[in-house]
Amino acid sequence: MINDDIEDLPTNPSDSRSFSDIIDARINRRSVISGGALGLASFFVGSAIGGSRASADGHEGDAGESLGFDAIPTRAADGIALPAGYVGQPIMAWGDPIDGRAPRFAKDASNPAEHQERQFGQGHDGMFFYPLGPNRDSSTRGMIAVNHEYTLGQLTFPDGRDNWNQNKTRKEQAGHGVTVAEIRQQRDGGWKVVPSPRARRITPNTKMRLTGPAAGHRLLQTDGFDGTWSRGTVNNCGSGKTPWGTYLTTEENFNGYFWEETGGTASGISEEQAGINARYGVGGRGFGYLWASTDTNWRADLEPNRPNTFGWMVEIDPYSQEVAAKRTALGRFKHEGAAFLTAPTGEVVVYMGDDQRFDYYYKFVSARPWADDIAAGKSPLDEGTLYVAKFNDDGTADWLPLVHGQGPLTADNGFADQGDVLVKTRLAADLLGATPMDRPEWTTTNESTGDVFLACTNNTRRGREDAVADDGTPLFEATPGRFVPSIADAANPRLFNAFGHIIKANEGGDATATTFNWEIFILAGDAASGATVEDDDIFGAPDGLYLDPFGVLWIQTDGGQPDGSNNQMLACDPDSGEIKRFFVGPNDCEVTGATMTPDGTTLFINIQHPGDSGTPEDPTATSAWPDGDPDGRPRPATVAIRRLDGGRVGT
Repeated sequence: MINDDIEDLPTNPSDSRSFSDIIDARINRRSVISGGALGLASFFVGSAIGGSRASADGHEGDAGESLGFDAIPTRAADGIALPAGYVGQPIMAWGDPIDGRAPRFAKDASNPAEHQERQFGQGHDGMFFYPLGPNRDSSTRGMIAVNHEYTLGQLTFPDGRDNWNQNKTRKEQAGHGVTVAEIRQQRDGGWKVVPSPRARRITPNTKMRLTGPAAGHRLLQTDGFDGTWSRGTVNNCGSGKTPWGTYLTTEENFNGYFWEETGGTASGISEEQAGINARYGVGGRGFGYLWASTDTNWRADLEPNRPNTFGWMVEIDPYSQEVAAKRTALGRFKHEGAAFLTAPTGEVVVYMGDDQRFDYYYKFVSARPWADDIAAGKSPLDEGTLYVAKFNDDGTADWLPLVHGQGPLTADNGFADQGDVLVKTRLAADLLGATPMDRPEWTTTNESTGDVFLACTNNTRRGREDAVADDGTPLFEATPGRFVPSIADAANPRLFNAFGHIIKANEGGDATATTFNWEIFILAGDAASGATVEDDDIFGAPDGLYLDPFGVLWIQTDGGQPDGSNNQMLACDPDSGEIKRFFVGPNDCEVTGATMTPDGTTLFINIQHPGDSGTPEDPTATSAWPDGDPDGRPRPATVAIRRLDGGRVGT
């Protein structure tokens, strides 16, 4: 089915038009983009007990010019599939101990909260590998930081979400956040979690700093905190690896955890805060999490500013136990990922998507060369300029600065200072007339060319003026002041965009520039949907993007596939446009997160929510991956992918 989750319902009320005059969409229709693998390919299928190598099916594949493996076909079966000559090893599954020792996962999910606080969480998503060794360049030993986006209540407890209590709240909270663990390659080539003084869990209850222009702001002050500190991180989705070797974890659908059932009328909620909540989707009982029933920190009627402490980028040092920091200069929205370029003059530039239908694409430029800040003991992410993109129909675009006092971002319009602009980033971007996008998610960059790739996953509401929410409320009204997404535009060229697309942009050699050129790099889907890929390479809902150090663009999917198959990962040569399917995941899963060892011989990816259709009565109804135990339950996990000959993955 099409990924049409409730958390993606649009909240953008802006009346910014989306290029209604545009006729020609900027679609790159080079034949090379559609020249992927031909026919079926030989492949190894991971068994239900953990993705061990199985026999090839004998089909022939196209080895291609630069991607040195035989493409595999789509499939709709449990387990994992890889090309011939590859093996995938599940490691770091939900419930595994972060020190490789104890406590162990109970297959009936009866582990208490105090165990979960020492185990890998659920919802594996973004991650990065941080080499250890004398020069921090080891390809056999390193720290790995892994996001845990969300939990599945029906699989987290033996009795599901029945009989909710404080201990269940605590366990679900401990299943969120980030894990930092040490992993080592064994003599047989496999990988293993090992004890480490650096290993730790960071959860919604971990104290962390707020830094940058909004630190201490009135809108970030809550009971017990002065706005320079906050409690926890949640819904950690995509990630980024900074040039100075730290980890950025994103806070995406934070709104889904808060209860605010008064419609903004509670005594402590100001008119200003009610407007912020509406734009960020805070209201009702969120996505159905029950934390607020036992923990008042998630009651937005009682702690009105508490939601404002989420929706930030969080920086973590995986090499130390340093307190994590929310970097407010990067703006507050539903962050999906972060990709980096270094400008010719040394500034760090961060590219980010706001993952919601009809929201925006952003970048941040540091105030100084990042190396100078690091040498001075400062964070390069605390001072700089945040921009939002406005795409033009001629293949150019403008970066609009989100700076207090410039343009409409003044006190008269509700922005008294830069802290206001950053806490209310979406509202500020609305006023500037940014381009509403089709769920802008992961970004990835090519340092040598300056290319930036942006995944727009899908948007089945573009063109649906009659769309309604679950409660029957119209999502859009054709009245002044309301945004009606009834038309396509150059950067989002399809109505009812079920399968998404990928945009390629370039700033002409200077990432600090305030303009850029762009094109539609790939329209996903099948021939019937106007895709620019061959039928053998079809995919839908591009989400995770990762340009590896050796030039391969990895594309991961999360959503409905054109032929109803499982989610997948494809390899693309961004120069020739060649595309090949490399991996297919278990039933019900999302394929996400990608990182490599420095020598490229191991590629790590994540499998999120396999078998999420399971129930407390039948946990393995659709998947038993990775354990293959019909009396157990499916578990998200990381997969370490290697070539059997020890060569570099993908080439």
